[in-house]
Amino acid sequence: MTQEAVPDETVPAQPAARQQGEAGEPKGLLQQMEELMAALNADLSQLDADLQPRDGRPASVDGGDAR
Repeated sequence: MTQEAVPDETVPAQPAARQQGEAGEPKGLLQQMEELMAALNADLSQLDADLQPRDGRPASVDGGDAR
């Protein structure tokens, strides 16, 4: 029984956009998810700060004036 050489074209290429860690190794899925969650938290915190009323009064939940 002989083994035939496999041409390079049949070997699937690694994705070029694979994220790398600081030491050059691929990031794990958990690390990627943690980074995405941290970025999402930062974005939501900024959005919350942007939506707060400028006069220091808390905004009402129903949007009406509570007088």
